[in-house]
Amino acid sequence: MFRKVLIANRGEIAVRVIRTLREMGIVSVAVYSDADRTSLHVRMADEAEHLGQSPSAESYLRIDRILDAARKHGAEAIHPGYGFLSENADFAAACEDAGLVFIGPSATSIRALGSKTEARRHAMAAGTAVVPGTEDAVTLEEAHAFAREHGYPVLLKAVAGGGGKGMRGVEREQELDPAFREAASEAERAFGSAEVYVEKLIHRPRHIEIQLLGDRHGNMVHLGERECSIQRRHEKVVEESPSPLVAAHPEMRQAMGEAAIRAAKAAGYYNAGTVEFLVDQDRHFYFLEVNTRLQVEHPVTELVTGLDLVRLQLEIAAGARLPFSQDEVTWRGSAIECRIYAEDPYNDFLPFPGKLTRLRRPMGPGIRLDACVYPGWTVPLEYDPLLAKLVVWSGGRDESIARMIRALGEYDVGGIRTNISFFRQIFEAAEFRAGLLHTGFIDEFLAGHERPSAPPDLAAVAALTAALDHMSRAARQPQAAANGTSPWLAAGRQEMMR
Repeated sequence: MFRKVLIANRGEIAVRVIRTLREMGIVSVAVYSDADRTSLHVRMADEAEHLGQSPSAESYLRIDRILDAARKHGAEAIHPGYGFLSENADFAAACEDAGLVFIGPSATSIRALGSKTEARRHAMAAGTAVVPGTEDAVTLEEAHAFAREHGYPVLLKAVAGGGGKGMRGVEREQELDPAFREAASEAERAFGSAEVYVEKLIHRPRHIEIQLLGDRHGNMVHLGERECSIQRRHEKVVEESPSPLVAAHPEMRQAMGEAAIRAAKAAGYYNAGTVEFLVDQDRHFYFLEVNTRLQVEHPVTELVTGLDLVRLQLEIAAGARLPFSQDEVTWRGSAIECRIYAEDPYNDFLPFPGKLTRLRRPMGPGIRLDACVYPGWTVPLEYDPLLAKLVVWSGGRDESIARMIRALGEYDVGGIRTNISFFRQIFEAAEFRAGLLHTGFIDEFLAGHERPSAPPDLAAVAALTAALDHMSRAARQPQAAANGTSPWLAAGRQEMMR
């Protein structure tokens, strides 16, 4: 096993990896930009190295600086987390060339599957149904030709990455030109490549993915499915395992698992990875893409299987065989995760960076919080505003929903706006409780439900309560002020001036 590992990432995933490294007795090395000098992952790591200025192009996307940091600190391996360089084949190859172990698949597999268009070709070769789409990146003119042939709506997607970045749905022809420019620009900023491809848009699909794990000795298993249909702007915000649909039709798990393994094995894949599918209203599933890395939503799989995916990633990267077979994988209970963002759900989910003035974390049975924040920390402008992942586990889905609502009620963040209260509204909705999920759920939900007002600032409420209490006590005093002013008014003015 490795003695020292560098984490080429930031935020809650860096904190998550550091925790497993510490349990395994492995020294952790963090990297950080100017904006992250005081971040939690830097404080928690055993060692840390400054990469550069705040923009990711000058820090977390600089392969040369990350490799220099690994050499300087004597790291033997690099964990890429997710996002940034995690699906960059050149980075994986550069690690190998530098004599460092990349904790993930080979550069060859990333090139074959990390590219969304290449992955489609592999899936089709493995006999897996795919959504109609182009096999290569397209120009604007080629996108128009595809849409004329297959009809609207269509979906533009970044070739080089996922996470909803570089993705735009197009309902009619006049929307295609601006959507293409926006998708290409966002893909360039997020992944360093402006290439996009186009596929037919399936209305009201479910988004269900299969977690894979394979070793370097040819063994591969699936760890079941995750339902990821609750999305905003094509990015997942709520995930759960098992899927309510698959739980009702368990034969789907085996069929989707086998299809995912076929597609990954065709590319010689190993380590952790996820194959994503779209499922139509007739329960037909279509290959969507492969994420050649650990997923944001991996905790729900960990909770229902009892496995530590980061530990398994490290062991596989060090050459170990999978410690179990497919028949030995079991699932128990229900897990749900929601992504807590610094954003304003009452204003089109716009990011809301700022300083955290107050933080109260949910606790109690069945609660897991993967977070990267603390009181006094400032959410930076430069990066994705994900603060934490709140995950709950219980024996069944109804109990998990009730537990999530309870946990969200305990969660209090001051100084910025978050989506916490919005999630409570989602989980209390009859449609969600019934498992009637699809990727347009949030848009339809907002159209059919009145948006709640923004939650009150609890600190302001507490201050006002204290002021009223002080004034009430002062009013009960029998003496009057020497200047004739009521003690009640005098106390009230003094309290309110504070």
